Amino acid sequence: MSRLDKFLWSVRVYKTRSDAAAACKSGKVKVNDIQANPSREVKKGDTLEVRKRNIFYKYEVIEQIEKRQPAKLVVDFIKDITPESELAKLNVPKESIFIQRDKGSGRPTKKERRDLDNLLNF
Repeated sequence: MSRLDKFLWSVRVYKTRSDAAAACKSGKVKVNDIQANPSREVKKGDTLEVRKRNIFYKYEVIEQIEKRQPAKLVVDFIKDITPESELAKLNVPKESIFIQRDKGSGRPTKKERRDLDNLLNF
């Protein structure tokens, strides 16, 4: 049996074990739809839900692990079952309006600023 924080670090979900423990403590990790402490034991068949930024990744534990593994061997221990709808969030462009200004044109004048404000406020 291995601890949740150690397991998440071993299968390279988090870079460090302390990052994994902090995520567990802040409620970003669930095991079988229940918030879990870093010391919770991970068993074969458990479903892990990890929130990173605004995406909820889902994993299924295939096999227990004790040591950190090379990236190529991670697929032997964990299966990524993240829904496509969550992965699609990675490709969504940022919703912001960007007004392009020519390089070297400097700061906008008062008149240009008023025109920009009118454009953005409709």
